[in-house]
Amino acid sequence: MAVQIVKPRIRGFICTNAHPVGCQANILSQIGEIKQGIPYKETDMNALVIGASTGYGLASRIALTWAYGAKTLGLLYERPADARRTATAGYYNTVAFHQQAAADGFFADSLNGDAFSDEMKAEAIQRLKTDFGKIDILVYSIAAPRRIHPKTGASHQSVLKPIGEPYTGKTIDLNRETIVPVTIDPATEQEITDTVAVMGGEDLEMWMDVLAEAELLAPEVTVVAYTYIGSTLTWPIYWDGTIGKAKDDLKTRVDALDERLANQLGGNAYISVNKAVVTQASAAIPVVPLYISILYDIMNAKGINEAPIGQMRRLFSEHLGPELHPQLDNERYIRLDNRELQPEVTNAVTERWGQIDTNNFHELSDYAGYRRRFRNLFGFEVEGVDYDEAIETELTF
Repeated sequence: MAVQIVKPRIRGFICTNAHPVGCQANILSQIGEIKQGIPYKETDMNALVIGASTGYGLASRIALTWAYGAKTLGLLYERPADARRTATAGYYNTVAFHQQAAADGFFADSLNGDAFSDEMKAEAIQRLKTDFGKIDILVYSIAAPRRIHPKTGASHQSVLKPIGEPYTGKTIDLNRETIVPVTIDPATEQEITDTVAVMGGEDLEMWMDVLAEAELLAPEVTVVAYTYIGSTLTWPIYWDGTIGKAKDDLKTRVDALDERLANQLGGNAYISVNKAVVTQASAAIPVVPLYISILYDIMNAKGINEAPIGQMRRLFSEHLGPELHPQLDNERYIRLDNRELQPEVTNAVTERWGQIDTNNFHELSDYAGYRRRFRNLFGFEVEGVDYDEAIETELTF
């Protein structure tokens, strides 16, 4: 038992604690959005969600459960609470997910560990065989800083850097709340290789190999992974940088996987291109918090903004639900970023980007909203939560 009053501990883009009641409120809000947005349809779907505790992976799991009654096995890599500190937000999200799934009569199981490892794959295979059977959909949603390669033992570190030449732009100093110039040196060849090893498609390929070998892929199985392309403003640091190389690798492997699944099981593998959202991962990318602050101000004014749960509501009601066929672009992507990339949105963002500085950025962006949404990720500044109340922090799922 660890009953305490929990206040946020934040420095820059890192929050080192989380509030379990706030995280629970976030989960209930997301569940409500799915129940309101997708008419419930009972299925016997089995889903494996790799990266299930935050962001798009968590939103996918919620959508599949409360829209289609899917049985879900979620994989996460989160820290539980101890006597000294709270659990991570993803851990509390998973606790709340399990509580509500059980209350509503849905079956869910979760494994906490390194999804890149052979040990976790073996444990997941055993759990699927025992409690699930063949999977109908696999969601792959991992954003990781590091991967220990299961075959070589090599430790690969992902970096967010440009390729070829330094990038100079502007970003928010989150500690001082000022706009400052930022210069990022280009990646070395080794850094590019390491980033592809962490964020590319090899691990997904390994998952599919072990699932196929265990005969756990259902006929017409669907696989979906997530990516971000974004506006040209972010390309030097993202799409044209090291992460872009990793996403190229993911695309190549997913296309090959699609062909393999189509031939063997009548299945498919897709990549959904999602919009920019406030996540723990995106907050750490230079330039992106400022870009999102401007973008959200413009999209909110037009009434077209979406959080991860809104994006996943669209994905699983318009593209990947039962008896649905995804709409693909010329490169075989599902495009959920279409609203972000409307010309009137991108033009307005670019115009403000050229004007914004420390003196006017509160007027030209929704930085206050960005800051609030960032804190919301960890269960803080959530409406209706009493942050002066002592609460139990040592929870289990």
